[in-house]
Amino acid sequence: MDLQGAPGSFQESLIARVKKIILTPSTEWDVIEKEPAEIGGLYRNYILILAAIGPVAAMIKSVVFGYSFLGITYRPGIGQAVGTAITTYVITLVGVYILALVIDALAPSFGAEKNRIQAFKLATYSGTAAWVTGIFGLLPGLSVLTLLGIYSIYLLYVGLPKLMKAPADKAVGYTAVTIVAAIVVAFVSSIVLAPIVGLFGGGPALTGPNSSVSGTLSVPGVGKVDMDKLDALGKQAEAASQQLESGKTNAVAPAVLESLLPTSLSGLSRSKISSSSAGLAGVGGSSAEARYEGGDSNITLSITDMAAVGAIAGIGGALNVQSNEQTATGYKKTGSVDGRMTSENWDSSGKSGSYSTVFANRFMVEARGTGTSMDVLKAAVAEIGSGSLESLAK
Repeated sequence: MDLQGAPGSFQESLIARVKKIILTPSTEWDVIEKEPAEIGGLYRNYILILAAIGPVAAMIKSVVFGYSFLGITYRPGIGQAVGTAITTYVITLVGVYILALVIDALAPSFGAEKNRIQAFKLATYSGTAAWVTGIFGLLPGLSVLTLLGIYSIYLLYVGLPKLMKAPADKAVGYTAVTIVAAIVVAFVSSIVLAPIVGLFGGGPALTGPNSSVSGTLSVPGVGKVDMDKLDALGKQAEAASQQLESGKTNAVAPAVLESLLPTSLSGLSRSKISSSSAGLAGVGGSSAEARYEGGDSNITLSITDMAAVGAIAGIGGALNVQSNEQTATGYKKTGSVDGRMTSENWDSSGKSGSYSTVFANRFMVEARGTGTSMDVLKAAVAEIGSGSLESLAK
């Protein structure tokens, strides 16, 4: 597939490439391997477009909806929001370039062939999953979709042997070292480019935590990923592909999700309800949220339909993603519970926290509140997820 073909077919070609690299990566890498390309064309026709999705979505959300936590909403000024978006965007563009150089430089160490153009193709197309899912930054309650960034690891893992001719038995090591390099690149780039934020009144630049390469890989904000289970991602991609072909990719209408939110919850009355939807390249999602209040207590309950992307969201369970953090007054943990990706966050000092679970590899239900208990939050999520969501997924 040539993204640089006739002008009238450019949009269709771009969307087709996005779908195929996500849903059928093995065969699409074979196509990409044979395609002629040049670095400027990869930037103009792919990177510059897709890398902008996340920063733009985050900017719009911050200005229009703000950041809400424990009943308080903060909306940054337009200058700060634009500055943060520009900085994130520039860091991404620079990061892709440096990452491609790293992939090429590492090739001999893993028995692969040095090829600058093929390395740039890898750095470009392996980032597709993380960039496209940035559109969901427009919707509330979608923190679980940060797990989708892990799918780009799988795309890289599948593409390395095909484009860089790396031996199959060294693909895992090549992938792991490249990922660590990517984290370092993001960290260094954020430091170098941080002054840009100040020019626009933005906030702090991105940072990256320490990482290591061994039997497991530590992924920022996610936890430890067993590199030996990368092949499990293929099954999740196949499931998403089957959903696409069967036509079961349309997200449930926001109004339907709203109807699942009760008028009262644990003695609290519903004070507000809202819903929204978004989509890109045939991949869409919808969300509904309600707030419940009473006395000093409040709970916000949200339902998000990830549609076909949900099949990929299940990679958290396939990769045995685990994260656990204890503090003096609470804890944070993410993992698989009864086969479903689940996240808990609790602070006993303020009796505040959140609980979320992914049902049917498609719907994410989250309850967050203050002046309540974790048992109440878990019960609220279980009430929504027991039966009704599974039936909607069929």
